[in-house]
Amino acid sequence: MKVINSRIIENNLISNKIYKLKVEFAGSIIPGQFFMIKTLDNSFLLPRPISVHDFNQNELTFLYRTEGTGTTKISTMRENDLIQLFGPLGNGFDINELKCKTAIIGGGIGAAPLLYLSKVLGKNADVYLGYKNDVYMDDSFRKYAGNTVVCTEDGCIGEKGFVTDFIDYNNYDAVVTCGPEIMMNKIIESCREHNVKCFASLERRMACGMGVCLGCTVETKDGYKRACKDGPVFSADELRC
Repeated sequence: MKVINSRIIENNLISNKIYKLKVEFAGSIIPGQFFMIKTLDNSFLLPRPISVHDFNQNELTFLYRTEGTGTTKISTMRENDLIQLFGPLGNGFDINELKCKTAIIGGGIGAAPLLYLSKVLGKNADVYLGYKNDVYMDDSFRKYAGNTVVCTEDGCIGEKGFVTDFIDYNNYDAVVTCGPEIMMNKIIESCREHNVKCFASLERRMACGMGVCLGCTVETKDGYKRACKDGPVFSADELRC
């Protein structure tokens, strides 16, 4: 991991409050890892944790939603501006555990860290994306996945209903998920019922990204662990939910 000032290639609004940030980066990244990101003008104190959306040669892509001061400020950055990156951080997905028929399940902006994984796993993985009504990212996943299912709560695009309604767990050896906690808890419960191994990428507020501040603790069967240092990817077997 390292701290660098990286040049922005693009930073564009792609949907309601959803931005795609592409920056220069030379290094290696494991799917599921994240970076702490900060502007150089000190307009906000703590860097913001944002998961890796995609990585291609020397271009690193993030997908993020503007929610507060930090991400709103990041959204104002433009091409050729410099932005501070600290990372890559965290434990990503163990690709060796996913060399089998895998379902990748994302909910809303929680699907963002799953694209790079989909690219690495290729056609052996199917993708399920659930949105409230505003769909994005689906075309990107279709490039790599064996099959892609999109659903919206009101049926405006794709299937109508919740993404958890469209998964046949008997078809898979492993499941990967990231999104709203209520969605992931239901998926984890279904995986346990069908004896399917499951891995969840947890979203938590983080201040340091290195496990020092203990602000992102997760309750596990072995006590509390840190999402930034021990995760953000956890096996469902170790989570209490």
